[in-house]
Amino acid sequence: MFLIKRPKEEIDQMAEALKKLKTDLKKCKICCNVSDTEVCEICNNKSRNENLLCIVEDMQDVIAIESTAQFNGYYHVLGGLISPIDGIGPNSLSIQHLIERVTEKPVQEIIIALNATIEGDTTTFYIGRKIKPLNIAITTISKGISVGSELEYTDEITLGRSFMGRIPYEV
Repeated sequence: MFLIKRPKEEIDQMAEALKKLKTDLKKCKICCNVSDTEVCEICNNKSRNENLLCIVEDMQDVIAIESTAQFNGYYHVLGGLISPIDGIGPNSLSIQHLIERVTEKPVQEIIIALNATIEGDTTTFYIGRKIKPLNIAITTISKGISVGSELEYTDEITLGRSFMGRIPYEV
């Protein structure tokens, strides 16, 4: 109903913007993130730490991590997660491109920042096995209880991971 009430010119502009969204955007040839240029803004930024590579599922994850201003390395966007039940295997993702990328230009640490789901864990395991022979440090982001959560409402897997990934308390 909102769109019906808008002026025709505004709807025409919106329609043109939607067309450009599909025709002008492409994948960055380095990290596979969405970009309007061949190489995205992040990959073109030489002030970032070239020794850190963060592996994420999709562009929304890049946006979320960038919003924290806590990561200054580069990214690699997989384009999904391994999910045999959905017919998504390793060859459906940009994993081979990732292996080629870190073989050509080695990094010191790969941070795997995938969802804490069966698909995320499967993908993490697969990538870990592929990268291990390259002697690159592999880390994952912490998984645990959200700030403001109550223990009694936390599921047992999250609570268990919180105990396994505990950190020293500094006074």
